[in-house]
Amino acid sequence: MPGERRTPRGRSGLRLGSIVIDCIDFDKMLAFWREALHYVTRGPPGDGWAILRDPDGRNANVSLNRDSERAVGRNWLHFDLYTDDQEGEVERLLGMGAKRHPQTYEPGDDFVVLEDPDGNLFCVVDTGGH
Repeated sequence: MPGERRTPRGRSGLRLGSIVIDCIDFDKMLAFWREALHYVTRGPPGDGWAILRDPDGRNANVSLNRDSERAVGRNWLHFDLYTDDQEGEVERLLGMGAKRHPQTYEPGDDFVVLEDPDGNLFCVVDTGGH
């Protein structure tokens, strides 16, 4: 498409970095997914958030996010798309039909929340500083 940002290989700079699972019983879910996938934690789990990674680095991460109650009508599973060009990729995705999701961001947040054309949420995470 004209004006579309591409990497030198002709592909987008986005990659599936993490599949995020919101959960009520954080400790049980952490133990379950760690054992089920034989993944290891990337850093110590803290404040209801943990990233599990493939020790061989071949597969996407699985991240767990503690939630206090099961809300009806919202995603409990979403993609985190990683990129070194967050601004460019967000603009490209918006041009393809994504929408910005109303989100309150904290200082230092490295993600932007978008909705796909059907309203499913996903995050575009800036990995440029990591």
